[in-house]
Amino acid sequence: MKLNDKICRNTKAQKKPQKLADGGGLYLLVQPDGAKYWRLKYYFLGKEKLMALGVYPVITLADAREARNKAKKLLAAGKDPSATKKENRKEAERVARNTFRAVALEWHENQKGKWTPKHVVNVMRRLEIDIFPYIGSRPISEIEPPELLNSVLRKIEKRGALDVATRVKQICGQIFRYGIATGKCKREVTGDLKGALKTGKTKHFAALDIKEMPEFLSVLEKNDARLFARTRRAMRLLMLTFTRTTELIEATWDEFDLKNGMWEIPGERMKMGKPHLVPLSKQAIAILKEQKEETGHINTPYVFPGQISPQEPMSNNTILFAIGRMGYKGRMTGHGFRALAMSTIKERLGYRHEVVDRQLAHAHKSKIDRAYDRAQFIDERIIMMQQWADYLEGVANGKVIEGQFGKRKRA
Repeated sequence: MKLNDKICRNTKAQKKPQKLADGGGLYLLVQPDGAKYWRLKYYFLGKEKLMALGVYPVITLADAREARNKAKKLLAAGKDPSATKKENRKEAERVARNTFRAVALEWHENQKGKWTPKHVVNVMRRLEIDIFPYIGSRPISEIEPPELLNSVLRKIEKRGALDVATRVKQICGQIFRYGIATGKCKREVTGDLKGALKTGKTKHFAALDIKEMPEFLSVLEKNDARLFARTRRAMRLLMLTFTRTTELIEATWDEFDLKNGMWEIPGERMKMGKPHLVPLSKQAIAILKEQKEETGHINTPYVFPGQISPQEPMSNNTILFAIGRMGYKGRMTGHGFRALAMSTIKERLGYRHEVVDRQLAHAHKSKIDRAYDRAQFIDERIIMMQQWADYLEGVANGKVIEGQFGKRKRA
């Protein structure tokens, strides 16, 4: 006789275990302590086997019958229900272990050697602030495009940080691709989010035109804004070398060869992770010697140490705030010197784009361009950097004559 819920519920425990059969190998095992367990007896490859289906009443009679029927279908397909159950459990455990956070941390650790220390910190900060709190505990294989969009990216958009949302999407895409490569997920879901994010207008760093530089240089030299001497030197050196602001303020003395007029920035401090050569003009060398004279007695490796904490480099905002005090807030930035140099050197000194671009250490799109070494066009760049310094000096003195500059060798 088949079971019903009343029988299952009311059967009392006895001194010996009882088996209440329901048919098809399914029965309810009632133990002497009153516990009731569903069991399924079946035959696979001629051998009798027993599979546990759960505890009554958590697993109801209807649940047990459904489990029995699924097991029968597996048997009909030539599969062992017990082995299949174990495989499913292992897969569930694997999925539970491979959370987005776990995969992301593994990816981050794998990438660290390819990044600058600053980029390592920045990526981890994005993960911890914008991603992990919302999908970190989710199995990476279960995350679908709408969840990533609504749980992570839309929240960033609502802050108005559209560029951050784009960067976070890119980070997530790299993590999903790593998950695919390591067998932790099967889809790169960010590809389905193309066009889903809001886009803002491209913002360019404020930069003066070369025509405005005579006044700017005059204000800088008069020091009406009462800037510290080392801040003024940092700004002048930034104009002459047009490196990124962080590359300048974090520079250490061991990177400079003043005798041969060369500054070698190590790869770990460069945005693209590649070492970079900066030829030093006579004017740049003079500024560095002045700086050495002022700060040489200070126990610090930095060329431009912090005013309050010499063991730390100058603050990243020092130059920007100094420009503001000079009356150029919103009109010029430290990064703006790069744009100024790029346009002026090409248009007024007549250098090819690739020569100036190499000196700017821009990222290159093609594999061939990326393969160029740090010394590419170095002879032209040495001449160019001296001519740029001479040009700025002429601008400051009001003696610049268009077309006067040729590609002379540095004396």
